[in-house]
Amino acid sequence: QVQLVESGGGLVQAGGSLRLSCVASGRTSSVYAMGWFRQAPGKEREFVAAIKNNFGNTYYADSNKGRFTISRDNAKNTVYLQMNSLKPEDTVVYLCAAVTYGSGWSPQNSNDYHFWGRGTQVTVSS
Repeated sequence: QVQLVESGGGLVQAGGSLRLSCVASGRTSSVYAMGWFRQAPGKEREFVAAIKNNFGNTYYADSNKGRFTISRDNAKNTVYLQMNSLKPEDTVVYLCAAVTYGSGWSPQNSNDYHFWGRGTQVTVSS
């Protein structure tokens, strides 16, 4: 099992920045990649970004490419999401997810992830 805990959300003005963190614990050696999704009430999870643990390959949704940056610190079992130039439409809950070795994985497909955090709320005021 892998446990994920997000932090770093909050209230920010439009144009501002936030850095989200996701700390993994448990069987972290089994984690192949981690991703960030976001979800508005009553809607499906939307892919934001993902990163492979070993080689650091990164993947982004076209909608936020250039504004958001995903990174990792394997020594701390932590993945970050730096969000710049935030917009009111970025206001949603952001969730961290992990996929383990031994299974197929498409970064954008939420069904391919095995573990999820509870999320952190980001609110961008206009």
